[in-house]
Amino acid sequence: MIRLADIAMSSPAPASSTSHSGLLSRLTRLQTRIEQWVAFLRPWRWLWPPIAFAAGLGSFFLVERQQWLGAMLAIGMLIAWLLLLSESLIGRMLARRGHPKLPKGVTTFIAQMIHQETLFFCLPFLLVTTVWSSGQALFTLLLLGMAVFSIIDPLYYKLAERARWLYFAFHAQCVFLVVLVTLPIMFHLTTGASLKLALAAMVVFSLPSLLELLSGSTLRRWVMLLALLPLLAGAGWLGRIWVPPATLWITATALSPGFDVQARKPRDSVRLTPSALPETGLYAYTSIRAPRGLKEQIFHVWRHEGEVIDRIPLQIKGGRDEGYRAWSHKQNFPEAPAGPWRIDVMTDSGQRIGVLRFRVDANEARATLADGDIDSPLGLAGIALHKLLPGREKKEETPTVQQTQKHTVAKPYSEVESE
Repeated sequence: MIRLADIAMSSPAPASSTSHSGLLSRLTRLQTRIEQWVAFLRPWRWLWPPIAFAAGLGSFFLVERQQWLGAMLAIGMLIAWLLLLSESLIGRMLARRGHPKLPKGVTTFIAQMIHQETLFFCLPFLLVTTVWSSGQALFTLLLLGMAVFSIIDPLYYKLAERARWLYFAFHAQCVFLVVLVTLPIMFHLTTGASLKLALAAMVVFSLPSLLELLSGSTLRRWVMLLALLPLLAGAGWLGRIWVPPATLWITATALSPGFDVQARKPRDSVRLTPSALPETGLYAYTSIRAPRGLKEQIFHVWRHEGEVIDRIPLQIKGGRDEGYRAWSHKQNFPEAPAGPWRIDVMTDSGQRIGVLRFRVDANEARATLADGDIDSPLGLAGIALHKLLPGREKKEETPTVQQTQKHTVAKPYSEVESE
């Protein structure tokens, strides 16, 4: 006779228990595999920063030639960020259900690799687009210091273990940087829109840092947090002039009394004296490089002794190797134009792309010579590395001219394909 106990013992296990056991087994195998990969990569971790820097340098120049490659690099980096950001939350959820989670040393190592990837990937963009004679130099030097810090293991691991709030702040700054650099490349967002989204992301990812820093009851912490968040966002927005426009940079500048619109080149020469300036006016020529597909409004802001005299809007489009040629023509000058002048090339969000300086003086020896010579900036921004890459046909711009009472603005547009 078959007993009921025998029947109960031979009955199949519940489906939920089987699926739970299978999931646990798969997670255990995945954890073991990740730990094996980390153990394999640790001796070679010194290679990661130069590889990331080379990837950033390649993306910086290849987004013009092979945009999909730069976008794929950026997408891969963002996916890595999502994995990092979800690690602690997923780890807690798995632990509550009895599943294994990665050891802290392994997750810190993975986070370090991602921080290094982000910082060294973005460094070429910052090194080229920074106006080194401005406060942007401080921002770029800060990021350069963070990149160096991320490869010094004793300091990095000490920060991760003992100063968690500062570690989260480090993390939030990296998030700000990766959003700032990748959005114009991937989605053709303007520099201003990318900056706003980067600030929003930084504020959100600063929450763990602020919660770690604030002490007291839970209600008090949240009240203080709600008060600090708008202050943090406001401080970031006020400091935007110190943030380089990571995907826009000037490749050439010139000052001239005349301009050949057909050839799109400055011409003629004049000493900028108070008597000569009103007769010819002055052309400010800039060539600005931007990612393919990006459409952006920039401004030539004319300043006399620090005071804004004119703010001239110009439309640019990305994709031309030598940069998108844009120029403004100022004809109305103050009655006493003598003194130092500056033309700030700005984004619509108030970030400086570059600057042109000249001096108007009755003494010709001190007055600037506007000779129409096209000058390339010093440093990486002036190096035409795109010429070393396999070429594509150059695209020309078709200019249109808009008249205003104060000045003449020449707005060049890239040639478009007919529908």
